[in-house]
Amino acid sequence: MTRINVLKTYKIFIGGKFPRTESGRYFDVKNKKGKLLANMCLSSRKDFRNAVVAARKAQKKWQSTSALNKGQILYRIAEILEGRKAQFIDELMMTGSSRKQSKVEVELSIDRLIYYAGWSDKFQQIFSSVNPVASNHFNFSTLQPMGVIAVISPNDFPLLGLISVVAPLIVGGNSCVILSSEKNPMVSISFAEVINTSDVPHGVLNILTGKRKELITHFASHKDVNSIIYCGNNNEEIKNIEKISAENLKRVKIYKRTNWDSQDSQSPYFIEKFQEIKTTWHPAQV
Repeated sequence: MTRINVLKTYKIFIGGKFPRTESGRYFDVKNKKGKLLANMCLSSRKDFRNAVVAARKAQKKWQSTSALNKGQILYRIAEILEGRKAQFIDELMMTGSSRKQSKVEVELSIDRLIYYAGWSDKFQQIFSSVNPVASNHFNFSTLQPMGVIAVISPNDFPLLGLISVVAPLIVGGNSCVILSSEKNPMVSISFAEVINTSDVPHGVLNILTGKRKELITHFASHKDVNSIIYCGNNNEEIKNIEKISAENLKRVKIYKRTNWDSQDSQSPYFIEKFQEIKTTWHPAQV
């Protein structure tokens, strides 16, 4: 008797849980030959709002977590991803990547997590300063995270692109709401499973699947999101995000790059871009 494969229904990831989409809608993920691979949640505005609430709740405590602990947590994510490497290679291959490409992308993703884990307790020293002032004071400038960051992740390099954008955000103390790649959203939810079994506090990372055209407006207009990252080259989408974000003073960062596998796609400056400068004055004894 022929056995019918049980296709996985990939749920979204909000506040450390895997709920079904509030909308009750789903879309098919197929390979290049049209074979059905999985059922994927079609996230709604309500899902996004729930994710922002979870991210805001988690952010303050995550910000106060020590730099050493943040680095240890990122390293733990890399360890788990290393142990599940074969699964991620297979999922990338399902949607058209060659085995060699998939292996390179997964291994670079692991290495990038370790790279940012190493910067966790160092970037403050690099970007902070003691400022000369013409008074009897010490004047210090230090970095502090923006808060909640909305991320439209890259369509290409669905795992590596996501990690390259998100790792510097969370190591800097931010929390995130992410819209995964439309081309291959499977690896993003599998990555959410890795996050959920690591030491990342619930709500720091929240991952939605769905259509950009439905959700971009909500990402840009939500008033409790401090900044938005858009990865892609669609000029109409970029213009729309910049216009809507200007109405609520949300900081916008556009990444048009497609070479997420290059060395210049990792840098401590990706951490610094989503930090605010806090200056402290302290009286000095004459």
